[in-house]
Amino acid sequence: MSGYAWRSTVSRALSVFKSQTTVTRNYGSVIKTITLIPGDGIGPEISSAVMKIFDAAKVPVHWEERNVTAIKGPGGKWMIPPEAKESMDKSKIGLKGPLKTPIAAGHPSMNLLLRKTFDLYANVRPCVSIEGYKTAYSDVDLVTIRENTEGEYSGIEHVIVDGVVQSIKLITEDASRRIAEFAFEYARSNQRSTVTAVHKANIMRMSDGLFLKKCREVAENYKDIKFTEMYLDTVCLNMVQEPTQFDVLVMPNLYGDILSDLCAGLIGGLGVTPSGNIGANGVAIFESVHGTAPDIAGKDLANPTALLLSAVMMLRHMGLHEQSRKIQTACYDTIQDKKVVTKDLGGNAKCSEFTDEICRRVRDL
Repeated sequence: MSGYAWRSTVSRALSVFKSQTTVTRNYGSVIKTITLIPGDGIGPEISSAVMKIFDAAKVPVHWEERNVTAIKGPGGKWMIPPEAKESMDKSKIGLKGPLKTPIAAGHPSMNLLLRKTFDLYANVRPCVSIEGYKTAYSDVDLVTIRENTEGEYSGIEHVIVDGVVQSIKLITEDASRRIAEFAFEYARSNQRSTVTAVHKANIMRMSDGLFLKKCREVAENYKDIKFTEMYLDTVCLNMVQEPTQFDVLVMPNLYGDILSDLCAGLIGGLGVTPSGNIGANGVAIFESVHGTAPDIAGKDLANPTALLLSAVMMLRHMGLHEQSRKIQTACYDTIQDKKVVTKDLGGNAKCSEFTDEICRRVRDL
């Protein structure tokens, strides 16, 4: 793939929508408040790197930093701190670093709690091969779209008798239709040709059967997009054999969690993979999906690429295309040049040095 074609592919992949006015709002030169959740471990370091690069690119945003730790509200129900919720309710747009979930009985996943609190029903994970960063695969260009609110992650489980636990998989008609419509709208808005529904309706005939039925019904309204359906295990097999056969994939929650990480592995891992969570009424949180990496926290060794590319997705979502283009170009040029990159990208640069190099390139554009 030529350099120009590759950059066009990346720009397309990092878009959430190009023309859906109910989601994308053009903020122009108006300073927009963004809720920043730095996260834990390396989170504050990579968040600082992103803010520094945004400053170099003169992005018209104001950061409102909020910490997110689960607290117990009335009746013992887990919730995020009120000041974090108020900030998101006002700004509608968030950028989030990695969050740790304390290992304790009954303590919820912080990521899951955020998705439920703001009804972030669609997780969008573009996976595009990075020019100059060699992996086992080349020319990967696909997007996983994961239903984010139900399935096995509904949190409905209980002990039937000692030694027997039941976990309930919840699939609803409304959520299945909503994620299917999102996937087809994404494909149409971003000039993608095929949507594949990933399922196990041969085994879970009622739950996955309902999901698949809604995908088929929605597909009837998008005759310009090819619709295919495939078992999860078959997708995994074909993905590691020839990932270029896939375009946009839509799936229930658990399958999306697994498959999106598998796809990230095709392009170099979670450290270079962006992610966005889109909700109703224009609410969205963009995030790095890698771990908190406590072993390197505070040592200036972290790679901010995943959070930075997620921030590029955020800018496209907001309609700030010129700034997103500059940051994206500077980031990929730095990686391709290989001279000032972090250890996981094959170099020896510190996080701060990698960040400064991207800033320098942004200012030159």
